[in-house]
Amino acid sequence: MTHPPQGPATGAPDWVARGWDTHRAEPAAPPPAAPPATAPAPEPAPAPTGRAPGRDRYLDLLRTLALVRVVVYHIYGWAWLTIVFPSMGVMFALAGALMARSLKRPAWGVIKSRVRRLLPPLWLFGAVLVPLMFLAGWDPGDDPNQSGNWGWIKLLNYVLPVGSPIYPLSVGHEGGLLDPEWAMYAAGPLWYLRTYLWLVVASPLLLWAFRRAPWPTMFVCLGSAGVFGTDLVEIPGSTGYAIQGFAVYAGCWLLGFAHEEGVLGRLPRYVTVSVAAFVMAFGLWWAAGHQTEFGMDLNEIPFAQATWSFGAVAILLVYAPSWQRLPGRLARWDKLVTLFNNRAVTIYLWHNGLIVATIPMISQLYDLPFMTEGSMRVLTATFQLWMLVLVWPLIGLAILATGWVEDLAARRRPRFWPTTAAPRAARRRR
Repeated sequence: MTHPPQGPATGAPDWVARGWDTHRAEPAAPPPAAPPATAPAPEPAPAPTGRAPGRDRYLDLLRTLALVRVVVYHIYGWAWLTIVFPSMGVMFALAGALMARSLKRPAWGVIKSRVRRLLPPLWLFGAVLVPLMFLAGWDPGDDPNQSGNWGWIKLLNYVLPVGSPIYPLSVGHEGGLLDPEWAMYAAGPLWYLRTYLWLVVASPLLLWAFRRAPWPTMFVCLGSAGVFGTDLVEIPGSTGYAIQGFAVYAGCWLLGFAHEEGVLGRLPRYVTVSVAAFVMAFGLWWAAGHQTEFGMDLNEIPFAQATWSFGAVAILLVYAPSWQRLPGRLARWDKLVTLFNNRAVTIYLWHNGLIVATIPMISQLYDLPFMTEGSMRVLTATFQLWMLVLVWPLIGLAILATGWVEDLAARRRPRFWPTTAAPRAARRRR
């Protein structure tokens, strides 16, 4: 059900914040997608699946759809979107596939490369967000949700997100330009960077175990979501949130390994699809019995999120074509898909804050002199649609203003609007 805005100058409604790591872990918000896939070392052995080395445009298309779905969900808050397309599971699986490909090189160098690509966009985001929170009157040391000076110490998570970056649940005052919870909305997606970092660091060990016992390793990781994603084991604080996020998406990360290593291709499709369908059915059954005030929103039900995402991602990958180019009518979206993949971290980091920024912009229309009661009702009924329309130009501006940092982090020549693949020589340094 749509939740319309609550009035002309109301700020963000409650549904905007759903699924984010505020008081609890958020199992759903996108990986930073890993950087563009590159050509492997000279004369590589053929992949077990027969897939050609280099970019896989099917995976690029999935990442683009996942990012679009994340933005739409954070505007409308429709619970059914988490079932129709489990964006975060898809994004973690794609990042896992790229990580498995990269780990054909020495592990320490791969981890440093991934962390290096992750941190500069986060630093720029923090350099904007943290001063704005201070200007709004926030004092981390006096934050009632923190323990004294621990608030200041937790600011270090904006430098290296091993835990939950701190932000005020409410700052400013009612009736201001922005809702008092704007900082929470803007910083909410940072849970993803923490989970991604944990999975990157754990990947050499996970890949070692996976290559020796692929299916047991995957299902042990999936089972860990049943331990840490339910009330069976509760770990308080940001440590609990981090462990829960890791457990919820580790199974999808390993499915990315399975795709890259050709494990899925060695089983008959009907076996994989049958097992995946059973796991998905279990996820829906669990969600039906653990509904929250938002219904069967999988972002609010971690174990259901883990199982449903695992099954859905397995089916998406087992039927994955090997596209070096987008086929047919999809080819017209080639530049957009390339842009989204080249700027996935930028889009994911900034989209929530930009969604919140659309609310006061649209609310100004209520004060126009020619607005009647009827036109105001129409504006209220279409408020979220206008948010969806307006947020994309703002995301485009964010790409122009900050996206080049992703190129610097990848040691590439900065580009403002990268609708083509990175130069081959630069991509080889990945």
